Amino acid sequence: MTQRFKVTYATMSANNEELQSAFDDAISQVEADWMGVEVPMFINGEETYADRKLEKHSPINTKLCLCTAQKGTREHARAAITAARTAFTDWRRTPWQERVATLRAIAEAISENSLALSALMIYEVGKSRLEALGEVEETADLLRYYANSMEKNNGFVNELGKMNPDDPKERNFSVLQPYGVWAVISPFNYPMALSAAPIAAALVTGNTVVSKGSSDTPYTAWKMAQLFSQAGLPPGVYNHVTGPGGEVGQELLDNPHISGCTFTGSYDVGMKLYRTAAGSVYPRPTVVEMGGKNPTIVSDTADVVKAASGVMRAAFGLSGQKCSACSRVYVQEGVYEAFKARLVEMTDAIRVGDPTRRDVFMGTVTSKDAYHKYQTYVEQARADGTVLIGGNVLTDGPMAHGYFVEPAIVEGLPEDHELVKTELFVPILHLAPVRTLEEAMGKANDTIYGLTAGFFGEDQGEIEWFLENIQAGTTYVNRAAGATTGAWPGVQAFGGRKGSGSSGKGIGGLYTLALYMQEQSRTIIG
Repeated sequence: MTQRFKVTYATMSANNEELQSAFDDAISQVEADWMGVEVPMFINGEETYADRKLEKHSPINTKLCLCTAQKGTREHARAAITAARTAFTDWRRTPWQERVATLRAIAEAISENSLALSALMIYEVGKSRLEALGEVEETADLLRYYANSMEKNNGFVNELGKMNPDDPKERNFSVLQPYGVWAVISPFNYPMALSAAPIAAALVTGNTVVSKGSSDTPYTAWKMAQLFSQAGLPPGVYNHVTGPGGEVGQELLDNPHISGCTFTGSYDVGMKLYRTAAGSVYPRPTVVEMGGKNPTIVSDTADVVKAASGVMRAAFGLSGQKCSACSRVYVQEGVYEAFKARLVEMTDAIRVGDPTRRDVFMGTVTSKDAYHKYQTYVEQARADGTVLIGGNVLTDGPMAHGYFVEPAIVEGLPEDHELVKTELFVPILHLAPVRTLEEAMGKANDTIYGLTAGFFGEDQGEIEWFLENIQAGTTYVNRAAGATTGAWPGVQAFGGRKGSGSSGKGIGGLYTLALYMQEQSRTIIG
């Protein structure tokens, strides 16, 4: 289905009637044509089915079956790896200009169908309209950015200097080359962007790919795979497998023919993967993003309205299920009460409900497991601190069969509390007063993570001090649209430090593609 409305970053507004009307049509068409289908895997250029199946139900209405997916096995993963190994020899020799053209064509296909893809994501993940559309359009822009990066760097072939500048026969080059078969293991919360981006980065640099999405989002993962599978790639260049992490995912980690891997997910799994890569016969490149416990610091000099808006949007967008979500706020005492009052007011005004509706800001958490975790965490918050607002599950009317919860703000917890230290991945925000910015910085940095961080304050000296001292890879200052969230390709490189990431480089940034290649120095005499 090709949409009639052209989506751009500028037109993604809740008040854009033309957009919202086109969205209504896309939702209706997805409801009519896309529900209840069976989705395959994609191995060696062919749609592939397994003996075991998995039904995916919507978190909005658990009685609604979105699709039946495949529960693949280690054998399916091995077949995909074998196909990718076979295809690598020719794909690595494909001119980079052709690989760039393929990425751009896929990006256009995404944009041409962005509303329908967004509608499906709403049903499968529980995102609001603009959150889903933002991800789909970001996905297209990530592909365009990587295509442009490959082109701008001329395929990453650079002539260097000479030992003897007067010798016309001496030539020296730095050439970046692909590794081989690249595995991409992606999460549920961004099932398009966090799968398509590393897939595209690996493919455009000449690697072949085996991807595995989350079992919570098999339908969106297949739609993403379908876009690559229909792009005219030779068989085996791109492969998509689904199934239990302990089988299919483990094979991707264990198989000696996997040359490199990109993983986005939890700290525990990411660290296990990283150690496995280091313990191979030789080190394998591993790009790991492992979440965050992202702080915002609010200075006495801050615009309280701007700060409250940024924190609210960053904490409760996508129901707190972002690795970049704001989960801790440290506010100087001079503005603490004013900030708290405004934040509670804004949070109270959040519309929670069916995310297919235009006026809903916060839909559901994505899984039954997250739904139960939210309730457990709220019980802990009530026992050990004060819940200022929220903390309840919502079961009235149309929310009776979904995973709907209220955004919650908690204060009074000690800094060593589990809710302050652990990445929760649900809409619960910890709020605490501090006397000085130094105290705030100490608490902000007292975490294993270092993904994103925000600051609100109008003093330029304070801003520079924050940027120099915060231990985070992605930072925002005075950003009302999102205190710790909202990176865009080519605008903000997205990546973390410490326990949030292994590479020290960001997604959608200047240095991303180089992570998927290895350097060869070439000296030629004659």
